[in-house]
Order: sequence, then C-alpha cells, then structure tokens
Amino acid sequence: MTTLSVVIPAYNEENGIKAIAERVLAVEPALKQAGVDRLELLVVDDGSKDRTAEVAGSIPGVNLIRHPKNRGYGAALKTGFSKASGELIGFLDADGTYPPEYFPQLCQSALNGSDLVIGSRMAGTESKMPLTRRIGNFFFANLLSILGRQKVTDSASGMRVFKREILEQLYPLPDGLNLTPVMSTRALHEGIKIVEVPIPYSERVGRSKLSVIRDGQIFLQSMVWTALSYNPVRILGLVGLGGIGIAGLIFLGLLIVRLNGVTTLGPWGVLALFTAMVSSIAGLNIFALGVTFNYLVSLFYKRPIRQGLFGKPIFKTPLDQQFGWMGGGSMLLGLLVAVVSFLLGMNGWKIDRLWFYLLGSAMLFLAGIQLFIYWLLLRILEELSQREIRTKHDMGLA
Repeated sequence: MTTLSVVIPAYNEENGIKAIAERVLAVEPALKQAGVDRLELLVVDDGSKDRTAEVAGSIPGVNLIRHPKNRGYGAALKTGFSKASGELIGFLDADGTYPPEYFPQLCQSALNGSDLVIGSRMAGTESKMPLTRRIGNFFFANLLSILGRQKVTDSASGMRVFKREILEQLYPLPDGLNLTPVMSTRALHEGIKIVEVPIPYSERVGRSKLSVIRDGQIFLQSMVWTALSYNPVRILGLVGLGGIGIAGLIFLGLLIVRLNGVTTLGPWGVLALFTAMVSSIAGLNIFALGVTFNYLVSLFYKRPIRQGLFGKPIFKTPLDQQFGWMGGGSMLLGLLVAVVSFLLGMNGWKIDRLWFYLLGSAMLFLAGIQLFIYWLLLRILEELSQREIRTKHDMGLA
C-alpha cells in the first residue's frame, strides 16, 4: 500500500486554508488511479496569530500540527515531514497558488522511478506569477543549472513530491523560505533523480510573505553556500579561471604594444597592468583554493572526490597533480627571464626597455611558488584521504 502524505505549512492563512485543504482532499480518487492507495493531509500551523489553526482543525480529514510560536516556512515543513507516515511526501503552500490537482501526475512520476518531482511554474502553460518573481526564478534556476550541471527550470517551486527514503540525503535543510532552493541544490549534488512536471500558477489568496530583495539575497547565499559544501571548485574554479583569463588577455595586449615599440604607459596602461597583476595572482589562488577545498570535502564525507570543475576529467592526469611541475617550470622561466633581463641591462639596455620583462619574471616566479605550495598541500590531503583505505587493506579488512 502506497501512501502520499501532503504537508501544508500555514502562517496566518485563515482566508485560504479551508479551500486549499479541501482541494487536496478531493484529489484522493485521482491519486488511486495513479497508483497511490491512501492520502494523508497534515496542516502545520506555524504559530499563526489569526484563526488558521481553528479553521484547519475543523476540516474533516486534516491532521493539525501546531507550533506554539512562528518558526519559519522550512521549520513547519520539516515538522510535517517528521510526522508524515507515507512512502511519498508532498507539500504545497496554503495560499492557493499551487494546483493540488496535479499531485496525481507528480506521484505517477515518483512511482515510475523519480526520487524528487518538482512542479515547475516556469515550464507551465499558465502562470500568473508577478514579473519580478518570474525574473528572479529564471535567474536562480539558471544559476542552479550551472552549479549542478543539470537543466532546472524552477529551483524554488513550493509544490513537490519525493520519496521518504531520500530525506537523509536532503538534510539538513533551513528553517526559512529558502528551504526549496537548498533542497534542489542538495538533490542535484547528491545525485538524486529529479524530474520536473509543468504546472499552472495562480494568484495567491491574501498578502505575500516573500520579499523579493531580502529573500532573493537569502536564496542566492543559500544556493551558493550549499554548492560550495559539495563542489567548491565548481564556483571558485570558474572565478579563478576568469581572473587568469582576464590577466592573460591584458598581458598579451601589453606585450603586443611593447613589441611595437611603445615603452611607456599612460594612465590606462598603468590601470591595465595593475588589473592584470591582481587578476593573475588572485585568480590562481582562488582556483587552487577551490581544488584544495574539494579534497577537504572528500575528507569530510569520507568518499572519493566525485565532483569537479566540468563534472568529468579533462586531462588524463588530474590538473592538481600537475601543479608541481607547473610551479617549478614557472619559477625556472621567471628566473630565466630575470637573468636575461639583467644581462641585457649590463650590456646597455635602459630600464624603460627592461622593466616590463622584469615585472613579468617576478609574476612568473610568484605564481610558480603559489602552485608549488598548493601542490605540496594537495599531496598531503591526498595522503590523508587514502590513509583509512590503505589501513583497511593492510589489515585485510577491504
């Protein structure tokens, strides 16, 4: 017997809770046709100051759970999850914006092998979502698609169905409105099978509790920090490569200008040179830091590194294992340029012809030192990550 437990978090929703609860209860016959034998409806009153709890408690078929004080949207959902008895758990908002009539479709997808089924407002044919929120959801969905390397159209949808067994992988989840984007981010990085089902979206009953700016900022921070906790190099590596790329283009431009006989720089040239110096060293450090954090994440979760900058290896030998010879080569090249520049200076070249090459040699040497230091650090972390496996092997336990 398959049971769907639907959780509705409610805070000051006395005007809409009765209608949405009755709509949920009315889909039970359609759920049976989809393969769900029983429907359980839990309404979590999150410390409402109006008659929400009284109205919800008077509806036959509703299991009312009450928070003595307001704890947040996510906290209310998690309370409902802990009290739910179904193999499938679904949830939606109490404001009437999401269509419970689509629960049979979401459940059917879950029963066919999906672990988390999201009702996508952005892929639906009919949506009354305000323009500002539509733009925000479009941004967050595309950000999550980049971070998780899987196309997502609605990262913050408040209507979902998932299998109870994946809760351990999804936790911990926040207490606020950012529970849904964090859930989506965790699910992608945990390898949970996600499917989106297009749904319509209606105007809410009552006043919205979502602040576009404040909650948008919280959503962004939550998604980025969650992604960093799984695959730091995905974000830091892209930022670092961007800095290195900017520096490379600037240095190439300056070199071309230099070879054309221009030996002095104006204000814009000085600004470009300063930008290139900062971008190169900062980009290199940020990239290497991302790689290092991936090793730390591997140690924390006690499993091999399974994420990466592009999701799969580009080089036969991992790039971080090549930091040693790259760093040594960069230092040697920097020393060679410095020696040649010094000898040219001893043979009459003026400093206005040599300063650019001397500066380049210093940058190459500093970059080489950074790469070599990170190579040493990563080798130590790699050794630590393999210690437990090797110990079990030597003791005949693996």
